[in-house]
Formats: sequence, structure tokens, C-alpha cells
Amino acid sequence: MPAEVIIPLQQHIGAPCNPLVKVEERVLVGQKIGDSDSYVSAPVHSSVSGRVVAIEPRLIHTGDKVLSIVIASDEKQEVAPSHGLSDEEAMDSDKVRAVIRTAGLVGLGGAAFPTHVKLTPPKDKPISDVIINGCECEPYIAGDHRNMLENPEAIVDGLKIILRILGAKKGYIAIETNKIDAIRHINDLISSEENIKVVPLTAKYPQGAEKQLIQAVLCKEVPSGCIPCEVEALVQNVGTTIAISEAIRKGKPLIERVLSIAGDGVREPKNLRVKIGTPASHLIEECGGLKGNPGKIIFGGPMTGFALFDLNTPIVKGTSGIVILPKEMVPVSDPRACIRCGKCVQVCPIYIMPNFIGQYIEVGMIDNAEEASVMDCIECGLCGYVCPAQRPLIQLIRHAKAKITDNRRKGGK
Repeated sequence: MPAEVIIPLQQHIGAPCNPLVKVEERVLVGQKIGDSDSYVSAPVHSSVSGRVVAIEPRLIHTGDKVLSIVIASDEKQEVAPSHGLSDEEAMDSDKVRAVIRTAGLVGLGGAAFPTHVKLTPPKDKPISDVIINGCECEPYIAGDHRNMLENPEAIVDGLKIILRILGAKKGYIAIETNKIDAIRHINDLISSEENIKVVPLTAKYPQGAEKQLIQAVLCKEVPSGCIPCEVEALVQNVGTTIAISEAIRKGKPLIERVLSIAGDGVREPKNLRVKIGTPASHLIEECGGLKGNPGKIIFGGPMTGFALFDLNTPIVKGTSGIVILPKEMVPVSDPRACIRCGKCVQVCPIYIMPNFIGQYIEVGMIDNAEEASVMDCIECGLCGYVCPAQRPLIQLIRHAKAKITDNRRKGGK
């Protein structure tokens, strides 16, 4: 139990929430404390019972300051009243989506896209195939693996709920072959299910990316600039699928998640079930503390995560783990000019040209970067990993995507 939690009012793609509580107000576990009128948004809930001590901008893992609600825990963990849907009510797709929205569910694989929006595809884009993503392909991260071993019934139940509300025909649970225990465990569970199957996949990176997973499981390619519903597919993370089951059956909002505290820079690496808003320092202490002075602490996996410089940064809904690396594993950054070796082009899983895109962005040619399909980038980090010139390609690409998104929001080109 952390002494206090920090609940950012924006932990998702879409509009930020507005606070629904005031300083000094007492809140309960699962109480809604922030919401928005926007359709593309997701409410936030208190993960502890206690007193609101501040509503102010606080630092999050991206380096931004976001309006947050700080709650001092009273350690009583009194729970706000809630209830799930009856079996009859759970047959109503609109009621299911409403509960998912009220529970504040977002994609727990990292993208944090509001789940109720994802489960409402355009009427002219029916979904025939649903893929549950159990391909945890980033190094060090193993929370979904534990979920598949310890909570498989909720995964299957959540998948059935998704299939029902979408009217989809088939469900696939994609698991990499280095998780053979999870494959066997879930196969035993679905042996009598005719429209659900486990799909073992070769362990490789970035297998868990949405478009790559659709290609591996369904042999379908999502066109450039399009989303999976264009090929009648939908992908949902293992953790999100469990959260869907818990929201519908129990009325449980998204107030906790499973994540990994890992790396050679922490004394006792563990997978933990963590309250949203818990400071990173509290979790590292729970794992025995740091080994000496770490070289880098990363929110998320080492390929796609964000380096931290403040251990008071809170866990948010999309946090898959914290990776702590010792100094000897972190090379000194010395970015240089592109040497045109083409290695970034060779490894790019979506076949764009990170070398040219990076150069466009450096000189402010954002329109040229957009024409070179920068928005298709899945930010896997492979280009920066293989670059012998140590160019910060992923950081440049994120900067350009943010600029383009902002321009589109403002009605620009």
C-alpha cells in the first residue's frame, strides 16, 4: 500500500478528464474521480481509499506535466458500491460498451486507446476475427505471461464478450512459442470451444505490434494509414481482455494492473499487481531496491519505453513495466550524422525509410516526413537500436508525429 497515489487525469489517447472531486474530499476505492464529455476519452478512478490532498500538474513518464489528483491513503481500502451485468444484460451490446466506458478501460498493451471506442467499429466495417494479443515480445516484460497462467478463465470470458458484442465469427489467442506453459494451459481451457483457438507464433520482435500480429495470424495486411477494421479484424491485449471480463461480471473499474519490475539494476525482479498511481520508487523498494547507481530506468520495455529522471513518476494504465539497467549496459550516447548504411531500412517492419525521415525532421521538413509515411511508424525502436551513428530516430519520429497530429487537430494540412 503506497502512502499516496498520483492519478493523472489523462492516461489515454483522447480528451483529458476533468476532476470530479475537491481537495480534502474523502474518496473510496473504485470511485470515479475524473471524467470527460468527449466520446474518445476514459474516466479515471481512485485506486485507494483516503483523502484528496492536491489537484495539480504532476510529472508523468513522457516528461509532460499533467493535471493529477493526489490521494493520501488511509489504508482502509473501503470500496465504492459497484455491480456487474446479469447474464441477460450482458447480451445487450450497448449496455456492455457503456459499462466498459464507465470502468475507464483502455488498451493495457501501451497504446491506451479507450476500449469502448475500439469495440465500436464503423457500421460499414464489420469485424469477423478477434485476436487476443499474448505476444509479449519486449525484453524483460512478462506481466501478460503471468496473466495467461494465473487468470486464463477471465481471458477466455473476455474474448467471448468481445465476440458477442461485435458479432465476430472467430477468436484467436496469439501466444509466442517461448511461453509453452501458457499455450498448454489455455488450450486445455478452450478444448470444447469451436470458434476459439490458440495460435502459437515464433518468438520475435515486434511480433506483438497490432498490424504485424494480424499479418502473422490472419495473413492479412492492413493498408497504409488504415486501422485493423479495414481487414475485418480487431486486436485486444491480454490484460485489457481480463479487465473487460472483470468490468462486466463484477463492475470493477480499471484501478490496478499487472506489470514487471525487471532488469539487472534491481535486486529482486518481480511481476506485481499494482495500484494505478503508485510511484515508481515504491515499487522499486518493494523489489529490494536498486543495485548501486543505475545507468537508466525505463517506463515500459527497453525498446519502446521512456527513460525516467524522477522516481516519483506514477504508474498509469498503460505502464507495462519498469526496467532498471546498470551503467555497464547503457552505452554513452554520441549521435552523429547519418552514414547512409541503410541498416534502419533493412530492419523496419513496416518498410518505411527512417534515415530520410529523420533527416527531414531535423531540418523542419515535417510535410516531407508525412509524405514519407512517418505516421505509419509503430515506434518499435529497431531503427535507433541498429543505427551505428546512434541517431535518435525514434525521438525524432515521435516529435514529428506529435506535430502532424496537432496540425490536423487545428485543421491544418
